[in-house]
Amino acid sequence: MTPYDTHGTADPFARSLSAFETLTATLSGSDAGTWTHVDLEEHLDAAGRELLRLLLQDHLDLRAAREEDQVRTGTGPVVVGPEGRMRSRREMGHQRWLATVFGLVRVTRVAHRGPGAGNVHPADATLSLPASRHSTGLRRLAVTEAVRGSFDQAHQAVERRCGNVLGKRRLEELVVAAAVDVDDFYRTVIPVPCSRQMPLVVQVDGKGVVMRPEALREATRRAAAKAATGHRGRLAPGEKPNRKRMATVACVFDTRPAPRRPHDVIHPPDGRSGERPARPGPRAENKWCTASLVRPPEQVIADAFDQAEARDPKHLRPWVVLVDGARHQLDLIAAETGRRGVTVHVLLDFVHIVEYVWTAAHAFHKPGTTEAEAWAADHLTAILTGHAARVATEMTAQAEREHLSTARREAVGACDRYLTGHLDQLHYDTALNNGWLIATGAVEGACRHLIADRLDITGARWGLPGAEAVLRLRAMVSNGDLDRYWRYHAAREHERLYPASDQHDFALRGRR
Repeated sequence: MTPYDTHGTADPFARSLSAFETLTATLSGSDAGTWTHVDLEEHLDAAGRELLRLLLQDHLDLRAAREEDQVRTGTGPVVVGPEGRMRSRREMGHQRWLATVFGLVRVTRVAHRGPGAGNVHPADATLSLPASRHSTGLRRLAVTEAVRGSFDQAHQAVERRCGNVLGKRRLEELVVAAAVDVDDFYRTVIPVPCSRQMPLVVQVDGKGVVMRPEALREATRRAAAKAATGHRGRLAPGEKPNRKRMATVACVFDTRPAPRRPHDVIHPPDGRSGERPARPGPRAENKWCTASLVRPPEQVIADAFDQAEARDPKHLRPWVVLVDGARHQLDLIAAETGRRGVTVHVLLDFVHIVEYVWTAAHAFHKPGTTEAEAWAADHLTAILTGHAARVATEMTAQAEREHLSTARREAVGACDRYLTGHLDQLHYDTALNNGWLIATGAVEGACRHLIADRLDITGARWGLPGAEAVLRLRAMVSNGDLDRYWRYHAAREHERLYPASDQHDFALRGRR
């Protein structure tokens, strides 16, 4: 790069001023008068970033000069190392590089030394320099881009804005390191208070992520290795490829009660009349999500209940837990509620009921007919009014009367078993009357947003640290907490690198 003319001045910002004058001279010249706005934008983008880099460099050089002046005049502080030994020797001119959002800059500082002791650089603590070359702002940019799209796209976005300051592999490492304080951060966050009339909703679901073989759980890895020995051309019907690791996703949010009738949820067979429009259902407010591939489901569920308890520590609000019917989830939730001594209303996602009832309807009537629609609507309405057991008995009796074939009878039997097996989670009449949610749309949307839209992109195969970091940071962004988290994370990073004197690191003391 050609150095800017500083005109022999002692001004510490001479290079920056020279670059600015060069830029204004270019823009006022005759050549720039023929540029399109595209040409102007491109020139200002590159020259403007270089001007900002020079401003930062000049400021760092000014601070270095002031520190060296303190050393020469003997007015600087006495520095004590982490082991308590004084650093009486000073050596100027120690340099390190710092990659920033404006480009590479050089940081010059004084090293305080002692016989047989490591160097101490007080300026590093004053500037809160990172342990690695990459600045906190650059790491924040890398995280923002990496949770939004692929690592390749993130690397390209950083390079477009900052120049060639960060490699792709290093970008992935920075993203992993950025997620280390998520748990501690949420322990410090105080949720928004709500009235006791607002139901508190907890939803739990799971979704698989395609992983590299070494990142699979042990049982999945053994199944994959066993399947690989067969050398088959394709999987058998219903067989899993054993490539995924299950992530557990949980949502906690508040809702305002919105009482409804069964026909607000299920359309009547003969259609709605204009006299009784459907009432809107409750909406999620103050939604908080968490997800993990590393922690077991019981830990993710415990984290969700921690969040719920922070919102309602005295258990004064109605707690509604919506699940997809997986038995292990129900067992974990029962164990968690028992441990905390909280009463919850567990509801099965009504959408799952709808799927089973429609399958049974097609066993009695041809798909797409008005008879099938009327049959499904009648039975779903009865379930919503609290008569799930009666519905199961009636459809089984109808199958016996009509002498259905084995395949069709099995569809009806599956619906019957599903209903009777979850009768204690089908109190939809109580839920509708109290204005509660009856479907897990929030957590399913979180699964799509957190996992499918990022971790399940075409061709992605994940290592465990990278996938976990992206998942947790993406949940942080979804919660709207990234700005607060980043301030917290930067403060914690400073504490780890430059702990206070009572934590046995160097201290600055005034000279007596």
